[in-house]
Amino acid sequence: MNADADTYADACAYGNAYGHGNAYGYGNGYALTSDAGIPDSQLRDALAQSVAGRPLKKILLIPPDATRAHSCAGKITAMYYEMLKGTCHIDVLPALGTHEPVSRRECDDFLGVPYASVIHHHWRDDVVKLGEVPGEFVASVSEGLVTTPVEVEVNRLLLDPSYDLIVSIGQVVPHEVVGMANYSKNIFVGCGGSSMINSSHMLGAYCGIENILGRVDTPVRRVFDYAEENFIADLPLLYVLTVTTQSSFETILHGLFIGRGRSLFEEAANLSRQKNITFVDEPLRRAVVYLDEHEFKSTWLGNKAIYRTRKAMADGGELIVLAPGVGRFGEDSVIDGLIRKYGYVGRRQILERIAENEDLRRNLSAAAHLIHGSSDGRFTITYAVDKLSRQEIEGVGFRYAPLSDMLASYDPARLKEGPNPSGIYFIGNPALGMWAYER
Repeated sequence: MNADADTYADACAYGNAYGHGNAYGYGNGYALTSDAGIPDSQLRDALAQSVAGRPLKKILLIPPDATRAHSCAGKITAMYYEMLKGTCHIDVLPALGTHEPVSRRECDDFLGVPYASVIHHHWRDDVVKLGEVPGEFVASVSEGLVTTPVEVEVNRLLLDPSYDLIVSIGQVVPHEVVGMANYSKNIFVGCGGSSMINSSHMLGAYCGIENILGRVDTPVRRVFDYAEENFIADLPLLYVLTVTTQSSFETILHGLFIGRGRSLFEEAANLSRQKNITFVDEPLRRAVVYLDEHEFKSTWLGNKAIYRTRKAMADGGELIVLAPGVGRFGEDSVIDGLIRKYGYVGRRQILERIAENEDLRRNLSAAAHLIHGSSDGRFTITYAVDKLSRQEIEGVGFRYAPLSDMLASYDPARLKEGPNPSGIYFIGNPALGMWAYER
């Protein structure tokens, strides 16, 4: 990938090379990359080109929620809305997955669209079943670790024939369940149902987070590929994928990839691996991770501090999570209750409790989260909070520290990203990538 060239290839050449969009007459794929960052004017032109010449009467935009605040997806959603609002009807379905609904303020601050245009996805109720990924296929991609079929469910709006175009918008970045986030994950998890979410998360947990993080081809991704090819190939779907970094609190858009085919996702993932994976010189003895209070309000989200650093942490090391916004464990009451009941107690104990307890078997995504959120005793995890009590934090298996005490010792405004003279390794936002030590 030539990161110095703004224009990766002209639209026609890129589309002909990879066959993007041909199935639905959606024009050709398009990709832009820039080390310095793609300017808004060029971004807007690329988005306009992606819908130019299409007879659109009704369109569905599928952005992430505000937990992906640094994805540039909110800006892209607002640009699409502004350029199309006078010519067609626009609905916005945030890809919530298990997250709580987008608030009016988050809609204003992140998505930049009228709140009346937003439709909330309810992952337990708003879905229809399209089919199943066969157990034999799941067994083959997981090397026999999982042998049960995976039900494929999506929000029923995606099957509404009145939509001329469905635009899925999101960031490609290392991810603990699927390897590299976005592409069809935005559909099957972000707009998916409990069965697919539970099954995919548990499949990732069985295969091991260390074997998945930052990889393009994983068992979970291959399950999504099967579902994409067999159940949604006829949808008028267009993917708009971004690759970003952050510098001095500014989000920089390094890559924009617009099209349908998997090769486009692979190009985005390759760029993300360059931009979003940091290799450390030695295992981290003490790492401090800051969770922005507007982005991380639960350990369900905040445990990215654990997922994204675990491959860099030293055995016996210490991970300190500064979490001013974290005031609960789960994103809904059911999962919050399960986390409080079972805790982040390690892979082996959670697998035993799945076998013994029906409530965990019905909520395998929660069980997978509990596995991912434990260091399995390899390093300590301290949550510094002021919205949860010592009893609550220690009750789920973490160490507790008062937020004010930790902020006095580890002031994010005074720490620089990466290694500090004090021996601290500081990470200002774990959602932007992953950190690893190559042993």
